[in-house]
Amino acid sequence: MKTVLKNLLLSGVVAGISCLLFACTHTAKPVANSDSNIDWPSYGLNLESQRFSSLTQINQHNVAQLQAAWSVETGIKATFQATPIVVNGIMYVSLPFNHVLALDAATGKQLWKYTHTRKAEWNMCCGPANRGVAVAAGKVFIGTVDARLIALDAASGKKLWDIDVAGSQVNTEHQDALNGSDPNKTRKVTGGTGVGIAMAPVVYRNKVIIGITGVGYGLHIDNPRSDAPLGAVIGVTGRYGRPGFLAAFDINDGHQIWQFDTIPQQGWEGQFTTQTADGSQFDRDISSEKAALNEYPDAARFGGGSAWSTPAIDTVTHTLYFGTGNPSPQMNDVSRPGDNLYTVSLVALDTETGQYKWHYQQVPHDLWGYDLASPPVLFHYHGQGKSVPAVGQASKTGWFYIHDRATGRFLAKSAAFVPQHNLFKKPSAEGTVIYPGILGGANWSPVSLNERQQTVYVAAMHSPIKYTVHETEVKAGEKPIRYAASEPTNDERWGVLSAIDLRSGQIAWQQKTSQPLVGGVLATAGGLLFCGEGDGKFSAYDSQTGQRVWQYQSEYGVNAPPITYQVNGEQYIAVVSGGNSLFGFKQGDRILTFKLPSKH
Repeated sequence: MKTVLKNLLLSGVVAGISCLLFACTHTAKPVANSDSNIDWPSYGLNLESQRFSSLTQINQHNVAQLQAAWSVETGIKATFQATPIVVNGIMYVSLPFNHVLALDAATGKQLWKYTHTRKAEWNMCCGPANRGVAVAAGKVFIGTVDARLIALDAASGKKLWDIDVAGSQVNTEHQDALNGSDPNKTRKVTGGTGVGIAMAPVVYRNKVIIGITGVGYGLHIDNPRSDAPLGAVIGVTGRYGRPGFLAAFDINDGHQIWQFDTIPQQGWEGQFTTQTADGSQFDRDISSEKAALNEYPDAARFGGGSAWSTPAIDTVTHTLYFGTGNPSPQMNDVSRPGDNLYTVSLVALDTETGQYKWHYQQVPHDLWGYDLASPPVLFHYHGQGKSVPAVGQASKTGWFYIHDRATGRFLAKSAAFVPQHNLFKKPSAEGTVIYPGILGGANWSPVSLNERQQTVYVAAMHSPIKYTVHETEVKAGEKPIRYAASEPTNDERWGVLSAIDLRSGQIAWQQKTSQPLVGGVLATAGGLLFCGEGDGKFSAYDSQTGQRVWQYQSEYGVNAPPITYQVNGEQYIAVVSGGNSLFGFKQGDRILTFKLPSKH
């Protein structure tokens, strides 16, 4: 009898552990427990990446009472973009340069800290920021600026394994290719082509899924003013970069299960299209491009196509969706004829094998840096009298795209949520002003989507860009080097927060902000929308009307996505505040949380 009882108890424990592991590695739904805790378990809250919380304790009627709960200074003052992850009352936050903190989510007390040591002499393409960690099966996973995937013990922060994701560095552009008279030749370079990882990983069915960035980045020239946006982005004709990829790794030991290269070895030139399914038309010299295939037959080797955004996952069909970056060289098409597949595309893959299912290229043969940076979101689209499983994406071009999730078929796109001027017009020697340009539209900021109300909330910006084509000065008989530059104009820049009615595609309401919006939004069932700004404002809006109903002033820019969670029956709002050097927003090191006044 004792043996039977022992076996029953043991099998119950095993079943319980199996259930917990399944919950951690298969689903990312908000989890409630007996202590009235509700987590924020994955980058997008759930695997659909909707970032819409069902919590209502903080709502339209009491948000004016919202007050600071606790804050932490991390000691790392640099561009801060992370989404905190909350699991079982513990908050895990990735800091710039890939350090990780574990905190008590109710008090902010530090439980442990992991300090990352980067590879010596590694070229960081895109600065020190990363967008967060993934937590599952008792482990914390983080992708690093030096292209590694690391697993930490969630209880102690001890490193469990550390793998090199991308191998060696890549060829990079150099300022010596620029004209001697070009002022950018001697300015400080803050980034360029170079492999790293920016996205937060996602865990699904015992796999950690993550992709590399920076493979088609171009030279980023610093602005001498610390409070000003990036000075210029320059793409030089040549053999720079490599194909990007998205890959899956085993959660137990980190071995690679599959890899999908964002540039196919065959067929990368595509159909030389001049019009997409959504009606966008492009002015291209197709005959010249086809002739250039003979000179650049191996262009795919340097193709670009970074993977910037954490995938959304359909758990019914085991399909993931992610966006790809611009082709390489950036903005400069001489050495890359064709459509440059699968760059600037929404791509669907089988989660178990990495097998290609479909893609939709928003901008073939991109000349402007219109990478799909904002993460895709899954929802049921109620349009044309039907409910269709759909995937949406807020684009740099200023539209919210909607596709059939199963086939990729283009269903609709919204009205433009930012002004558009000279869209898809070619860069020129005299300079062509275009907006939105390389900064967006919607940049990497994730959206929030209320599926029941069929509303998506988008943080975006208006930032005119001048695109200029240059050729180097050479001696007689030498072939000039061509390069293209994108630079901010002296026009006014500003941000715009939009609520878009998915049924009609029309803008339900908009709020203009003094600073370009980058960082992302959070919507809740309490009728609220939270969003931060580069000047340190962190605000709550009535999600039905767009009226601002609460505001907090931080010392540093609030340029990261907010989250919400519940511990011991109390709802918290949390966001990191560390600015963004790319936009000239003041950098800092704060983790901020807010809640209603305690009743006792």
